[in-house]
Amino acid sequence: MFAVLKTGGKQYKVQAGDMLRVEKLAADAGETVQFNDVLMLGGDAPVVGAPFVEGAGVQAEVIEQIKGDKVIKFVKRRRKHSSKRTVGHRQKLTLVKITDILSSGADKSGVKAATGSVSATAVEAAAPKKAAPKKATKAEAPAAAEAGADDLKKLSGVGPALEKKLLDAGVTTFAQIAAWTEEDVAAMDEKLSFKGRIEREGWIEQAKELAKG
Repeated sequence: MFAVLKTGGKQYKVQAGDMLRVEKLAADAGETVQFNDVLMLGGDAPVVGAPFVEGAGVQAEVIEQIKGDKVIKFVKRRRKHSSKRTVGHRQKLTLVKITDILSSGADKSGVKAATGSVSATAVEAAAPKKAAPKKATKAEAPAAAEAGADDLKKLSGVGPALEKKLLDAGVTTFAQIAAWTEEDVAAMDEKLSFKGRIEREGWIEQAKELAKG
């Protein structure tokens, strides 16, 4: 009796006692695994699945985890860059020995299913990605400012960029600006690189009038 099973995207014709190299399985040496994707059972009464034979399975013992023959990939670009690169690769495989072919009852055997070994990269790619936090648009930016903040753009020479600098520095109201001392003005000039703009534009006097409402 033989069976045609599918694993790792490939199909194999096997019978009891066969040694088989398949795509790496998530199993340790000595474990018994069961291939549940059986496409066909052969023998005195052949059975063809649609696509799989219901209740059929192929059991195998894991002998060891191995690597396939090295494959060399050589790439050469003749134009423009004239570069070349050589890369070697050895596919990870699992060596198994077929022990039994079940024509029925495989779903109740209790033997561990033969599943592929999933890499950490694949797990990460399959995991749902968190949506990036939405950035505030220009129209929404003023609304994100502290509650009760004044419209600092009413000051001479203050646009959205300068208003943002002031808000980031904790300056949110005209009353704060109106109360600035000479030392405060010097500190803000140095901190925000205003280069004398505060005195030149007369922000303090403007702030006093605007603070009155």
